[in-house]
Amino acid sequence: QVQLVESGGGLVQAGGSLRLSCAASGRTFSFDHMGWFRQAPGKEREFIAHISWSGDFTYYTDAVKGRFTISRDNAKNTVYLQMNSLKPEDTAVYYCAATRVLSTTSNDYNYWGRGTQVTVSS
Repeated sequence: QVQLVESGGGLVQAGGSLRLSCAASGRTFSFDHMGWFRQAPGKEREFIAHISWSGDFTYYTDAVKGRFTISRDNAKNTVYLQMNSLKPEDTAVYYCAATRVLSTTSNDYNYWGRGTQVTVSS
């Protein structure tokens, strides 16, 4: 079992920055690939970024490429999402998730946090 808890969300003006954190507990975190997803009201959950268990490989959806950075600290059992140049369309609930299969598909992720709200005002 892996328990995930997101934090760092909030209200920010367009062009601002936020850093989300996802703290993991339970089984050995360092063996899990980690992903960030988001879900806006009335929309399906969408993939944002993932990072391999070692941190050597990262991948981003085009909508956030160049603005968001995913990273992890296995010593702290934490994965981060640094979000810069935020836009109103980034407003959503952001979720972190864990998987043993590096994937952009939410169904491949076995464990999920409860999410943290990010609201970007124009």
